[in-house]
Amino acid sequence: MILNKPKFWESKINIFSILLFPLSLIFLLIIFLRKKIIRVKYFNIPIICVGNVYIGGTGKTPASIFLAKELTKCGYNPVILRRYYKDHEDEYELIKKHFKNLILCKKRTVGIKIAEKKRFDSVILDDGFQDYRIKKNLNIICFHQNQLIGNGLVFPSGPLRDKLNSLKDADVVLINGNKDKLFEKKIYSVNKNLEIFYSCYKPQNIKKFRGKKLLALAGIGNPENFFNLIKKHNLQVKEKKVFPDHYRFSENEITKIINNASKKKYKIIMTEKDYFKIKKFKIKNLDFLKVKLEINKKNKLLEKLKNLYDKNS
Repeated sequence: MILNKPKFWESKINIFSILLFPLSLIFLLIIFLRKKIIRVKYFNIPIICVGNVYIGGTGKTPASIFLAKELTKCGYNPVILRRYYKDHEDEYELIKKHFKNLILCKKRTVGIKIAEKKRFDSVILDDGFQDYRIKKNLNIICFHQNQLIGNGLVFPSGPLRDKLNSLKDADVVLINGNKDKLFEKKIYSVNKNLEIFYSCYKPQNIKKFRGKKLLALAGIGNPENFFNLIKKHNLQVKEKKVFPDHYRFSENEITKIINNASKKKYKIIMTEKDYFKIKKFKIKNLDFLKVKLEINKKNKLLEKLKNLYDKNS
């Protein structure tokens, strides 16, 4: 979905969310009918879903890559499965750089069948919590502390893809950020059996940008998360350029940004995802902030995943 998220999604309920609420009721009715009508399909290998209820920018893809790599280290043979969208090529390239096993399919159920035929022993669904055709063995739902659930309303009144009570079908919540007891209480009130884990991004090449005046560029789901990460590490950002998630840059557009930065003697800093959108232009001396995802108590989370293989054997 290519869009700039409206600011009222993150604030308290206001006139815009109230005016759009009838559309949200229609959206919820469609979800309800889909859940009732769709027949659930079962598969022969474990299906691990890394999803969200907040629209975009919650860190599903980095978490999927992290889990796939960790399971591979443990001797398993997982594959990441993404539903194919033409505008998401940047993310697909990013996944393939970090993890070789990737299936892209217009229908996830077809992709899972391909995974079974290719003898992968598990599928990590990068997104797909709202795909009710698939019986998942484990649902991991991602949140980012900066947004959590925004104004708490369902699209288009708010940023949620479904009501928060959909967490009844979840097993794990993964929060990128610091411990938040109030939010934990809120989601435990929906599902007391959830296990909550916390994660963070650790910059790996921060020295490249220290002491320099920076132009920060972000075309991701929640660009403020990137800007906050930079700010947290005391980098000197002089200018920001914000674009919608999955935005397709033209070479001319990027050249203008680079020339503008050069005139002001700014160094450009961007996300790795944005770098993959523009590296095809083969422009020299462009750097991205390399980050590493770390999950607190990751071994406990991995044990939950390993148990799926025992149950499936």
